[in-house]
Amino acid sequence: MGITDLVSRRSTCLRRSVGALLVKDKRILATGYNGPPAGLLHCDELGGCLRDRLGVPSGERHEVSRAIHAEQNAIIQAATSGVNIQGATLYSTHHPCVLCTKMVINAGIKRIVVRKGYPDELSRQILKEAKLKVELFKPEAK
Repeated sequence: MGITDLVSRRSTCLRRSVGALLVKDKRILATGYNGPPAGLLHCDELGGCLRDRLGVPSGERHEVSRAIHAEQNAIIQAATSGVNIQGATLYSTHHPCVLCTKMVINAGIKRIVVRKGYPDELSRQILKEAKLKVELFKPEAK
């Protein structure tokens, strides 16, 4: 999870820095962090967060954002690199939103480990229906 936290530092989101890793057989397959599509301006370059300006609460109206989520970027990175992620584990700093949840299910990811929650009840319902459990990260005792 330490690597996931490190990846999240690449985020340019003004609201929440999120990092994600796809791991299989103890090997990192892909990483992702949240931010705008490649080559597009970041929110700080445009005068601030669109969601904040519009008063959009966290966990709602995901389409009102310039950012691609960390989980989405990890899946895209794997796809563009030709890396098979079926059966992988997703490690993320935050619980996935409903959009990312649907991508995770269709990508064949079999396990999700998160550090923090996220207020998206529909995501939790869909994960339950898909029988895909989300585990809260618990650091190992030293």
